Amino acid sequence: MSQPDLTYEHVLRPEFYDVDPMDIVWHGNYVKFLEAARSAMLESFGYGYRDMRDSGYAWPIVDLRLKYVGSAVFGEPIVVRCEIVEWENRLRIEYVIRDQATGRKLTTGHTIQVAVDIATREMCFVCPPVLWERLGVSA
Repeated sequence: MSQPDLTYEHVLRPEFYDVDPMDIVWHGNYVKFLEAARSAMLESFGYGYRDMRDSGYAWPIVDLRLKYVGSAVFGEPIVVRCEIVEWENRLRIEYVIRDQATGRKLTTGHTIQVAVDIATREMCFVCPPVLWERLGVSA
């Protein structure tokens, strides 16, 4: 069975409230950009945050890393590319943020989420099959 495409690109434009007085995106707002892209990607697979909850699982982020390479600026569109690279025991998503006009790399990073059974509040050491089904992958 061939591996499905587990990538997604999300375009957004930094707004006035995202930047500092020099029109540079404040470093903490990159986390918000990752969240927007991750949410859109998971929705595209039919397993958004409401779907997760409805399937009986919460998916908290347990690790988040960012490396700043360049700066996004006010009003200039950026592309957040997400790729799911692990799904067996945890959900690991890698990100690259680029300037849409130039393709210049601005930021790289990853997030790691684990499944938690909502009823018992216990962490699952293997991702639930509902994730694999929605992604079209096998464990």
